[in-house]
Amino acid sequence: MIYTAEEFVRLRESESPEEYLRAAWDEAPLEVWIEVIENHPQMRFWVAQNKSIPHEIMEILSGDSSERVRSMIASKSRLPEYLQIKMAQDHDPLVRQRIVFNKKAFTQVLQLLVQDEDQDIREKANQRLSQILND
Repeated sequence: MIYTAEEFVRLRESESPEEYLRAAWDEAPLEVWIEVIENHPQMRFWVAQNKSIPHEIMEILSGDSSERVRSMIASKSRLPEYLQIKMAQDHDPLVRQRIVFNKKAFTQVLQLLVQDEDQDIREKANQRLSQILND
């Protein structure tokens, strides 16, 4: 468990593999994640990378100004359907691409992406939908 924003930053910046992995896997209270996001903006990507962040943090970071942060959130297998839908409509094609490649993408989300302006995204969404229908 990570107990403070400062602890998360220290773990993430550590050269120790054990500490670095804790930053990627350990849980933290919602208030700690919010404090990291607000007071350490350079750590937002690493918060997004953490495997245990709650849906509330995914929601905050799904609107981040950095496409790198949004792309990381879009790749989350635990991303709720309403956030997948939101991110399938992101202005950045890299974010939408991460959604179409998300192994847990919902059918409704893939149906949105078959109409995407980007041909590669449309093709991948069609391919994924065909696989779902044939299984």
